[in-house]
Amino acid sequence: MSLSELEILRRSALSELRKLGIDPYPAESFDINANAADILANFEAKQEAYKSISLAGRIMSRRIMGSAAFVELQDATGRIQIYLKRDELCPDEDKTLYNTVFKKLLDLGDYIGIKGYAFTTQTGEISIHVTEFKLLSKSLKPLPIVKRDEEGNIYDGFTDPELRYRQRYVDLTVNPGFKQIFINRSKVINTMRNYFNEQGWMEVETPILQPIHGGAAARPFATHHNTLDMPLYLRIANELYLKRLIVAGFDGVYEFGKMFRNEGMDRTHNPEYTAMEIYVAYKDYIWMMAMVEECLERVATAIHGKPVVTVGKNEINFAGPYEKLTMYESIQKYTGIDVSAMSETEIADTCRQLGIEIDASMGRGKLIDELFSEKVEANLIQPTYITDYPIEMTPLAKKHRSKEGLVERFELFVNGKEIANAYSELNDPIDQKERFEDQLKLAARGDSEAMAMDEDFVRALEYGMPPTSGLGVGIDRLVMLMTNQSTIQEVLFFPQMRPEKKVKITEDQDFVDAGIPAEWVQAIRKMGINTIEDLKAANPNKVFNDLGGMRKKLKLDLPMPGKEDVMSWFA
Repeated sequence: MSLSELEILRRSALSELRKLGIDPYPAESFDINANAADILANFEAKQEAYKSISLAGRIMSRRIMGSAAFVELQDATGRIQIYLKRDELCPDEDKTLYNTVFKKLLDLGDYIGIKGYAFTTQTGEISIHVTEFKLLSKSLKPLPIVKRDEEGNIYDGFTDPELRYRQRYVDLTVNPGFKQIFINRSKVINTMRNYFNEQGWMEVETPILQPIHGGAAARPFATHHNTLDMPLYLRIANELYLKRLIVAGFDGVYEFGKMFRNEGMDRTHNPEYTAMEIYVAYKDYIWMMAMVEECLERVATAIHGKPVVTVGKNEINFAGPYEKLTMYESIQKYTGIDVSAMSETEIADTCRQLGIEIDASMGRGKLIDELFSEKVEANLIQPTYITDYPIEMTPLAKKHRSKEGLVERFELFVNGKEIANAYSELNDPIDQKERFEDQLKLAARGDSEAMAMDEDFVRALEYGMPPTSGLGVGIDRLVMLMTNQSTIQEVLFFPQMRPEKKVKITEDQDFVDAGIPAEWVQAIRKMGINTIEDLKAANPNKVFNDLGGMRKKLKLDLPMPGKEDVMSWFA
């Protein structure tokens, strides 16, 4: 393992702590009775309440002034300044705890527990006067240093998106402002859950591993169960199981759960995502529209104190009623084309004329969907219901009560993206089986997203399912809207990433082969050059100039190499 100079120093400090009898990773609990945010908010009004504080957190900065020091401590709620004085921490002659442990063996990033009392410094800053401290966890890797100017603006921070998503534990430590996104994510889910529970609907759980991938048009992840010797799929939706529960006699059921789709990744798609699906008996899609408006207005108000949310340059108003357009009306409004009476061939020709990429596997419904996606979606900024879809696009929705060839379905679009999908659910078992058979025909044409036949679900419908309305909401996209984020990765703690590229560790012999004398390899590594690639990227003149200082620092009893010798290392 190649370690930087700072990592080597921290491991050395770890050893020294153990030699002093200090466990750098103690097992016993550390009781806490306060947090940074609470102290800063309430100390002025209730000073007597903060005479005996027990607090824990991570050291983020420190200023040592001989026998006293100020430290910035960060806990889950924020940062607070703490003050340590050597002679109070070490009243006896032995000053090891302060002079050695605190000053020399603790580092930025270490977790400590402290006891003390709150006070206000001469500059007016609320701080904690420390009477005791204890090391709770030694940090072996240095945190990125986020610098601030006099106005508090951050520069030279931990900002690379790939590093932030891959090392979220570092990101949220040095960029604590991003925590609010995830706090608001929790609020979104809990507000919805509370709303559903108030209506008397029940939260349930359904299988993630399913023998048939159903409930949506998507490509599944496939696996194999060894004991049962059968294929299984990570669910692409939980719809068919939730509707089985409506058959079983529940009036309303919902589930927040992970869905998995083996498809592309971009700013709004992750292969693993969170969805909420709810099914309510004796309702239809018209009723569902009103319910969605009431629910989302409550969510927006819970996050922002009002139903209006800023998303990019747009002010989105989640207070209903929302605009309603049929699928055909929306295409005609934004393209001037009426596709309602067109055949599959005519729609395909229209797509080609508009430069929309299509293929032979696409049926009429898929073609209309492509046309809509390319030419309409981006225009739907304020919450808009797109209703009454062609029957070919929706094999699980009920036929429209008055419009031939359509189904009772809506999708809710906000800021150019779909965030919800709802039906008057199909409960005719004969019709449902025919729709599944139509999907099999599309699969035979090469449509990898076509649904499979689910005989057991058809059997469930044959026992009778009451009229039902169902809704699915993409939680990740909803959180993106509510927190003004443009990429799905920002609202997921751990988004899916490509495998991390591992840097090949260069052996000492590789440096020797490059012409560096073996006795100088240690110095080269101490200068942060750990691979041949690092060597090639380094400035030869700087390396030559720095060797002298490193020779002195490492106390190497060696003659300095000549400049021409050093230059040859880079040949």
